[in-house]
This record gives sequence, structure tokens and C-alpha cells, in this order.
Amino acid sequence: MGGKQHEQIPTDVYLSFVRSLYGNRMTLLAGMIAHVTVSALLFLKVKDPAYIAFGCAILVNWLARFYSMSLFDKVQFSTDDRQTIAWWERISIVGGGMTAFLLGAMCGYAFLVTRDTFAEIAVLSITLSLLVSVVGRNFGTKITVYVITLAACMPIMISLLLAGNIYMVVLAVLIIPLVATTISMANGVREFLYENVLSRREIAIIADRFNAALNNMPHGLFMLDENGRIVVANKKAAELLSAPDRDSLRNHSLMAVLRYGVRRGVITSGRAKIIQRQLKSLIAGEESRALVYFSEELYLEFSAKRRKGNGVVLIFEDVTARIKAEEKIVHMARYDSLTGLSNRGYFSEIVENAVRNMGEDEKFALAVIDLDDFKHVNDTNGHMTGDRLLCAISARLSGLADERMTLSRFGGDEFVIFIRDVRDEKDVDNVMSELFESLRGNYLINGNKLFVSLSAGVVIGSKAEFKLDDLQIKADLALYETKHQDKNSWVIFAEEMDEKYTQRQKLKAALRDAVREKSFTVVYQPMFTADTVQVACCEALSRWYHPDFGAVSPADYIPLAEEMGIVGELTRHMLNVACRDCAGWPNGSSVSVNLSANDLRNKEIVSMVTEALSAAGLDARRLQVEVTESAFVQDAAKAKAILEELHAKGVTIAIDDFGTGYSSLSYLHLLPLDKVKIDRSFVSDIANDERTLKLLKGVVHLSRELGLEIVVEGVETEEQLELIRSTRSADLIQGFIFGMPMPNSGIAELASNRSAAKQAAVAASS
Repeated sequence: MGGKQHEQIPTDVYLSFVRSLYGNRMTLLAGMIAHVTVSALLFLKVKDPAYIAFGCAILVNWLARFYSMSLFDKVQFSTDDRQTIAWWERISIVGGGMTAFLLGAMCGYAFLVTRDTFAEIAVLSITLSLLVSVVGRNFGTKITVYVITLAACMPIMISLLLAGNIYMVVLAVLIIPLVATTISMANGVREFLYENVLSRREIAIIADRFNAALNNMPHGLFMLDENGRIVVANKKAAELLSAPDRDSLRNHSLMAVLRYGVRRGVITSGRAKIIQRQLKSLIAGEESRALVYFSEELYLEFSAKRRKGNGVVLIFEDVTARIKAEEKIVHMARYDSLTGLSNRGYFSEIVENAVRNMGEDEKFALAVIDLDDFKHVNDTNGHMTGDRLLCAISARLSGLADERMTLSRFGGDEFVIFIRDVRDEKDVDNVMSELFESLRGNYLINGNKLFVSLSAGVVIGSKAEFKLDDLQIKADLALYETKHQDKNSWVIFAEEMDEKYTQRQKLKAALRDAVREKSFTVVYQPMFTADTVQVACCEALSRWYHPDFGAVSPADYIPLAEEMGIVGELTRHMLNVACRDCAGWPNGSSVSVNLSANDLRNKEIVSMVTEALSAAGLDARRLQVEVTESAFVQDAAKAKAILEELHAKGVTIAIDDFGTGYSSLSYLHLLPLDKVKIDRSFVSDIANDERTLKLLKGVVHLSRELGLEIVVEGVETEEQLELIRSTRSADLIQGFIFGMPMPNSGIAELASNRSAAKQAAVAASS
């Protein structure tokens, strides 16, 4: 391909077109034979030796071209050596142009000199056949098309014009459309193939990326067509189903795959039918998830999402370890695996039942016992020795316990004792003295004599004031007091130890007042478009300053609000303020409000959102709600229903801190999500760790394949920003690189400034 276009096309494509000029050599041989044969026939017919000269010239030119082609075959082309490729293109042009010129000249000679009807028809026929080959064989480069077409047609046109006959002149003029048409057709074929080559290469690149992401997923994946046949399967799917490879699964139905498992002995035929019914129900949309039992060694959890065109995507993962763990948890639901004492959960049940059956005036004691310097035992003798010491102590403790005691090991070296029917503090002192007398002392473990001393905190309570969590806190406070005294003793809880507890209660009260009085301020952290020109959205963040406690961190008061059950009112306040502020922003950007796990269990959240939007006069499309993955753990079905209702109203749904906590790919298609906010942990080290950058790009690619918008959080440096922008890893960018969260007035000013800067840039470019 010549000229400007010659420089524009990729070198590998250019080389492929030049190679096409040296291909189909049998057609060249056939053409040469035809041309030489016609020359010989014309000599025999008209007895003109000029035709012998033409035939010999054509033969010599063909031999030269054949030789150049054999040399071409030996060249080792470099994909960046365009000069060498261009040189061989010129060699081909010269050879093809010479053939065209000889045929055109012979045709002109027949018209102008011989003037024999047979000669004119014969040479014109072979010349026109050459023009056909321009379209079918020599289309590879533009200059080749021009040279061959003009070399063949110009001698004919000149001879017709020189004939001095008006009819011949007309014929000469009519050759011009033939030339134009031939060139146009050849160029059309070349451009079509060029676009096709580029498209196929781009498709191959996309397919390779998709294939890499698909086969590096920790989940198995099937894409089913409308007939239920597998059209795409990843490597993990083949591994989980014990198939030879993923290609063997394609174009088969799920039942065929199950029958293959039966033949391999992976599952029984009866189990295959049950699995088929489960998957059929899942694909039909009757269930959102399906836990499928294949064998004792394989549990797979499936989820399905319908695709456009009535296809279905099945994502499944091996949850065998989780199921086994759950079975183990059920088995160990009541007892500590190391010591055999009741664990925390069962201990709580026993204590709550015991208090429920107590008399109104009956008292009890809760003691928390801790081994002094137990860490030293583990560090010097090993954890196995430490475990055996704990077993020895629990065995001795069990031998000392009477019918009014319930024992538990809460973890580590912490033992908890619930004592019923306590008369007074003296009674508690006597019980603790007996326990300490027997428990502390020397233990022979693995041939080592270990001395054990204890510290304990005790709280005395009654039925009327029973609240196990508070009692444990008070016992821990008493233990803390013991540790800061002489150790090897116990302390009974007194109110003066309750400063921390009291402070917490005061903080609760202050928080309740703050929620009622709406004492929280709202600041906003902007999310910029990838080009950092425009503020697309702002995340609303609450701030609380108290006259006594000072600036209280959201990490402290938000969990406390959730515990108190008042986080919903805080969310209502945030929604109202955020929507009102957003309605006044000049550039139409959106606002994002975080929803807690409690909010997603509260049906009123939908009406809160609706009321806030209505009061502010804000379009629902300008409101975004952010939810963390941990919010779906307790009641995923209810959370999904609430989000679907909000989504139906036009509210944008974003999953926050994706990739941490309870991260699961299944949430990306199970929930009605519009955006994925990738956690800062994926960004913090991308400038120094290539694997972290690859992981970020993999999550981004998979999210985009699911049609989700990408927001990258935690961008703090210019290097991080440049990497994210250069790899196109974000649609929106959020982080301290753009500044700290700011009040509403700052957002309005920032949006105006950015909008004005953008308009100025547009005006300058135009």
C-alpha cells in the first residue's frame, strides 16, 4: 500500500498485503502460458515476428518474477523493518507492471499495425483477463493496482486514438471508466480486507484478555445459550467438574455434563437427577442461589444471572471447605475443642436460662480468670506445651466445680465461671480462695515444671440487673484492675472501676441527643472523572463535635449508633442534608450516601430516600447509595430486595470497599449494582508492586464485563493517579490527592471552578 496509507497501516498488516503479491504463483504460470500461446498463435496467423518478440519478452519477465519470488521466500522479515518490505513491494510492482505493459503494447500493436480481427480479439481478451487479476490477485497495495491498470490500458488507449477513426476514439474514451472501475474495485477489496484484519486482531486481543480473566477466576463459570447448552466454560469449571478440559464442555447441556460425571464415578445417577432439578430451578429464576451436593468431598454453590438473548450465566464455587467448617462448627457449637469446657455461645445460653429461673432476690457472680504471663509459657516452651497446660488447668478446674458453677473457656488463657446462689462478697471470696488455692502452683507438662499464678475479676449481680454483656465488661474491668495491682489475686468489681464504662454510657447518651438534635455536620469528598476535569459525584460524610468529648471519630460513633439501634435516624439526617445540598450544586453532579447493615434490614430506608429526594426536589438519578459487602452477610435476601426497590426508583447503587471483608464475585451479578468502588488496598502499592496493579486491572476488567462503572478510592499520590489513568482503570477517582473532605460551600465552589475551567478549555481548543 503506497503513499500516506502506506505509513498508516500497522507493519504486520502491510507485510501480509505484500505477501499476497507473491502468492498464487500457479495463476502467474497459467497466465504466462496463455500469453505466450496467444503470441505464438498470432505469429502463425499473421506471420508477424513482432509477436514472437512479445512472447519472448513475456516469458523472460515471468522467469525474472519467478526468480524474485523464490528469493522472497527466503527473506526473514522483521515486523518493524518497513523499508525491506517496501523494497520487495517495488520489485513486485516492476514485474507486474512490465507484464501489464507488454500485454497492453501487444494489444495496441494489434489495433494499430496488424489490424487483424483475430489478433485484436485475442490480445484484447488476455489483456482484459489481466485487469480481472488486478481485482482478484494484485489488490494488495494501491500503487500496484495503479501501475498494472495504467500500464495495460494506456497503450490500448493510445493505439485507438492514433487509429484516426472516430469510433476507435470513442472506444479509447470508454476505457477510462474501465480503468476507474478496476481501480475502485481493487481498492475496495483491499480496504475491506484491511478493516477485517484489524477487526480480527482487535477481537483476538479482547478475546485473549477475556480468556485470561475468565480462566484466572477462583469461581467456575458457564454461559448457557437459550437452549441450555454451554457456549463458554472457564478452566475452573472444568476442574470442579473433573472434565478433561474446558473445551470438552462446550456445546453440551448440563445434563450431558452430569452424565459424564456419572461415567467417571464423580457422582451417582440418582444424585445427577437431583442436581439437574436444582439447576433447572435456579436457571428458571425460582431460586437465587443453589447449594449442590456432589459428594462428601465436593459441595458447589451456584448462582445464576440471565443474559440478553435468553441466555444464562452460571457462576459456581467450591464451598466444600466452608460446609465442612460449618459442620465442624455445629459439632463444636457447645464445647471448646481444646479443653472440653463450654464455649462462649453455649455458656451464654446456660447463664441466661439459669438467671431466668432464679428468684428475684437471688444473687450470682461472674468471674473471669486469666493466667499470669501465659504468653511467656508459649514463647519459651512452645504453643503445644501452652495448650497442654490449658488442658491441665481446665481438668483441675472441672474437678473443683460444684453444682452451682458453670465453666467456660472464652479463648486464649481466659476462663469464665458463673456461680449461682451467692450470698455476699465474703461468700465469693471463699469460693475464689478455694479455686486459687487449687489452681495455682506447679504443673508438670512435657517433663517441664511450670508454675502458674492467676488473676481474676469478679462481678456480683442480681436477676433485675442482669445483662451478660455488661457483666462481662465489669468483670473485665475488675480483671484489668487486678493486673495493674499485684496479680496472682482477684478483685470484685466496684463502681469506681467503671469510668470507662460510664464514659461509654455518657457517649451513648450524647450520641442519642446528637441524633435527635441533628448535631452532625456533613462534609463531602469529591469523585472526579478519570480526566480529573469534572466533579461527577461527592461522598457525604458525617462529622460530630461534642463540647465534652471533642471531635468524635465516625469509626467510634457509627458502630455505637448501630449497637443502639439509632443509626437509621443518622442515615435519615444524612440523606436529607445531602440531597438538599446536591440540589444546589451548579454542574448537576451526584451525591453519595453510605447505608449501614442496619439500614439494609430496615424497610423504612426506602421511604427515607423517597422523602429526602422529594423534599429537596432532587432527581433520583443524582442520588447514589453505597453499601459494603458485610451488609449482606446476615440477611442477603432482604438487603437485595431493598436495593432492588431503590434501584427501580432510579437511585444508583454502588458497592463500597469491594475486595475486602466478605468479598464475593457473586455479589456483582446477584445485586442490582451500577458501580463498584474498589477499596484503597488495591491502590496503595500499585506503583511499586506489579502484581497489585495486575490484580486491580483484573477486577476492573471483570467489573466492566458485567457493565459496572468503576470508582477507585484512596488515590493519594500523583504516581497512583497517573497509573490509574494510563491503564484506564477507573471511570471515577476519589482520594486525598484532590484534598480533604470539604463543606457544601467548598463543593459548590469547586464544581463551579471546574465547570468554568472545562468550558475555557473547550473554547480554547475550538
